[in-house]
Amino acid sequence: MTTIRCAALLFDMDGVLIDSTPIVARVWRRFALEHGLDPQEVVSRAHGRPSIATVRDYFPEADSEQLSRQVEQQEIEDLDGVIALPGSLELLRNLPASRWTVVTSATRALAQVRLKAAGLPAPRQIITADDVTHGKPHPEPYLKAANRLGYPPSQCVVLEDVPAGIRAGKAAGSKVIAFTSTVGRPELVNAGADWVLKNCTDISVIDAAAGLSLEVQVPADGE
Repeated sequence: MTTIRCAALLFDMDGVLIDSTPIVARVWRRFALEHGLDPQEVVSRAHGRPSIATVRDYFPEADSEQLSRQVEQQEIEDLDGVIALPGSLELLRNLPASRWTVVTSATRALAQVRLKAAGLPAPRQIITADDVTHGKPHPEPYLKAANRLGYPPSQCVVLEDVPAGIRAGKAAGSKVIAFTSTVGRPELVNAGADWVLKNCTDISVIDAAAGLSLEVQVPADGE
């Protein structure tokens, strides 16, 4: 067991609290096939990034906002398979509302739909793609989240599942817990993760009175 003390937790949504991988794969595979792109490459690039960023990668001269809205609408309408990942609901229930938030590359509309579908509470100060100018891996999302909660980023712990999010958290000055729900441990470590866990079941809140004290079950090779 490892003890972590911090002021707040900043959760990515997809791949950390919610399993939406099948939807992301379905929607972006369809997008790739419609536009003559490599589905595997597009799906891989889309994980953990704002939709509009992925669209602009492939179509910088097109109406990227319109294409992004089309993708988002498909994701909003496709909720088949959206579930809370193991341990996420229990962990959120054990955290004071002022000590956590969600920082997602999804839009606010999509985030609200997925949290509800998964049966998870919506935080008071959620940060979405609608709230930032620069998405992950830029630190802006996590800097803004820490500011909204009223804590220095250095006193916050970010929870992520992909390299872009890990780099965003580290660039913001936070420690990062990474989950192996989307990519393998080597990629997470190379991106700068401080701890690599399986999922939220590996985290227990042992004190929430003055700040947060967490107990994490880190694999022997995961420190």
